[in-house]
Amino acid sequence: MAKQNGASHGPRTVATNRKARHEYFIEETYEAGIALTGTEIKSVRAGRVSLQDGFVLVKTGEAWLLNVHIAPY
Repeated sequence: MAKQNGASHGPRTVATNRKARHEYFIEETYEAGIALTGTEIKSVRAGRVSLQDGFVLVKTGEAWLLNVHIAPY
């Protein structure tokens, strides 16, 4: 039998803001994609993302993710 290398297939959650879920009542949730480039992808895959002060601003039909830190790779 072949050995599995531990890499999962399909989508997975790479970051959550547990503090926001603890301090606030979340009425609705939305799922959206984000365009990452170069080393940002590697940092996110390594779990080096901080959503602690992050928020989303909806402006002219677009959602802008602000105050999120992605560590350099």
